[in-house]
Amino acid sequence: MNESTIYECLKYGNENINMALEALRAGKMIQIYDSDSREGETDLVIPAKAVTYKSVKWMRKDAGGLICVAVDPVASKQLRLPFMADLVREASKTSESLGEVVEKDGDLKYDSHSSFSIWVNHRDTRTGIPDLERALTIRKIGEITEKSLSGNGVLFGNEFRTPGHVALLRAAEGLLDERMGQTELSVALARMAGITPAMVVCEMLDDESGKALSKENSKDYGKDHGLVFLEGKEILEAYMLWAGSEC
Repeated sequence: MNESTIYECLKYGNENINMALEALRAGKMIQIYDSDSREGETDLVIPAKAVTYKSVKWMRKDAGGLICVAVDPVASKQLRLPFMADLVREASKTSESLGEVVEKDGDLKYDSHSSFSIWVNHRDTRTGIPDLERALTIRKIGEITEKSLSGNGVLFGNEFRTPGHVALLRAAEGLLDERMGQTELSVALARMAGITPAMVVCEMLDDESGKALSKENSKDYGKDHGLVFLEGKEILEAYMLWAGSEC
């Protein structure tokens, strides 16, 4: 039974989850707050395949954080996307200074490791940074993720070059069983919605305090813009139901 079929027959007691899944299936933006004990940040989240230059502008101006694409762990392996920290460790074998800066155990106060992979531009872009060009790169990441998971043989380097202006995030192999970052939360929702699990995430920042936008202010923003607001614990609970479903 495929994921779309499971989605159609499984409804959740948490209506927020149902509304979020419907929004994602329609290619709309939602909000995800990870947790008070983790980053304590709210991200704007949208499927990569649905992104337009207006989506990039929205995230750039209203969120203000880093616009990244979270990629499913299976597709990440198939596309041979490395973790950036692993690349730097390998490069440090010939550059001692790189060994000094690569992340080490305990560096991240909220997690065991970073999910960052490489930064890319699509080969059809010029500089890669304008909203139109970033949107193209992001959509193409969604498309190659879908092709890869469909069993089509694809070579990532045929379409993308690095360095670039779109950061890739590689979701943990065990998803929410292993890590509760925005990367895994967004990919888990994509799987539950039965859509291509390549998701754009961007942190919401506060212009006044210089910090992450508070949960309360993020919720207010969501209400003003008609966005579904989800917390990580809600996603985890629904994902566990979805993963164990036989409907």
